[in-house]
Amino acid sequence: MIYINKITNKRSIEDRKEYPYNIPSIRNLDTFEFKSNVTFIVGENGSGKSTFVEAIAVCAGFNPEGGSTYLNYHTYDTHSRLFNDFKLTRNGRRNKDGYFLRAESFYNVASEIDRISDRSQLDRNYGGALHERSHGESFLSVILNRLSGNGLYIFDEPESALSVASLFKLIIKINELEKQNSQFIIATHSPILLAYPGAEIYAMTEQGLRLMKYEDTEQYILTKYFISNYTQIINELLNNDPL
Repeated sequence: MIYINKITNKRSIEDRKEYPYNIPSIRNLDTFEFKSNVTFIVGENGSGKSTFVEAIAVCAGFNPEGGSTYLNYHTYDTHSRLFNDFKLTRNGRRNKDGYFLRAESFYNVASEIDRISDRSQLDRNYGGALHERSHGESFLSVILNRLSGNGLYIFDEPESALSVASLFKLIIKINELEKQNSQFIIATHSPILLAYPGAEIYAMTEQGLRLMKYEDTEQYILTKYFISNYTQIINELLNNDPL
């Protein structure tokens, strides 16, 4: 199920000057259409992928620090004002559930959830108090326990908090929720997540967003090359002679 069909940048190209329009991929973004239930956004650090998904999330009604649309709290503003320029085109059906999950500010989300929830709510929705577990465990607990389907789920670099084994669990959960009429928009560096079948992968480039095949992504190419040649690469990186 695709709840957000299209994003349109309302700001004219002539007025795209201040941050975040100093990022080429953002400056050259006019419209973008979602054609798959699962869409991945990839790019190098600073390429604009987190800025892009953050603006979508805020425009869709989520707290910029993360959480559901009902989680209203505030710590420190770091998000851009790009969401003010975005217009979302939705289909006729509204998502019943939704969550914006970002590793960068998850500590703040967990603190607010633990603060406003009683023990029964924490046990029912999150499998217990979030701060009584490690960062990765609590992050995964939100994914496995809180997300219920018929939802719009926006993730920003979830691999930052998760082990490889946990990423496998995330893939299983994404598949379960996709079958329950859910849409995912995910910014990621993970070659494991990018292997999800049927997903569309878009790279943030200086010309805008470009559709990529999995095997053509930098994440796949560099990871495969490193695993196949890790001894040589490590030695070259450390200025040693290859063994």
